[in-house]
Amino acid sequence: QYSAMSKVTRAIILAAGLGTRLKSLTQNQPKALMLVAGEPAIVHVIRRLVAQGIHDIAINAHHHAAQLQTYLGNGQGLNARFYYSHEPTLLNSGGGVRTALDLLPDSGLVAVHNADIICDIDIQSLAALIPDYGCALALVENPKHHPEGDFTLESKLIKAKTQQNIEGNLTFSGVSLWHDEALLPYPSQQSFSLLEPIHQNIQQQHCHGLRHQGTWFDIGRHRDLVQVNRLLSSRTAQG
Repeated sequence: QYSAMSKVTRAIILAAGLGTRLKSLTQNQPKALMLVAGEPAIVHVIRRLVAQGIHDIAINAHHHAAQLQTYLGNGQGLNARFYYSHEPTLLNSGGGVRTALDLLPDSGLVAVHNADIICDIDIQSLAALIPDYGCALALVENPKHHPEGDFTLESKLIKAKTQQNIEGNLTFSGVSLWHDEALLPYPSQQSFSLLEPIHQNIQQQHCHGLRHQGTWFDIGRHRDLVQVNRLLSSRTAQG
């Protein structure tokens, strides 16, 4: 059962992580403000979302939250409206999403995007395959540091990963699309992993996915940070 292709206009960016893998670069600033080709990572994410018609964006923040808010402001300069979800205690990925959801206007579909993922995943193509009341995930080939992957994809149905054939597994990209109804039953202001609603939707066969084969970097990893800087700087030079 598919939703009528409704446009995605809302997103949540998860920017509350501590950036522990990049200690020297994130000690005095949130990871989301790390420069990628001369611009903060989160600004790259926001520009991509806005270019896809998404203007209402909730951002969760914890580590150096005030710095993030001061830098980004209300979103006007980026043609967006920002809603800040400040987490005095970390709420994990699921709690972060569920709590930030309360700040967004309207209802229906909401995209969730990690602040440290630089990619060209098309959110509206996730909207084309999201099942009613469920979620849709963009998956990528397993990176070297995560060879076992997270899930398998059978046509468009996402299933649990298999131990027997790890070559067939794929890795969650950090970009997903949700129906409100799949998240609202979970408690706001409480810590839980986004994997909980993902696995629940997998069990109900309400979790669809696509294999993304375009640009995808996890800049929480130093190697990806170097590569994405090189790629985006060369694009700018060609621009």
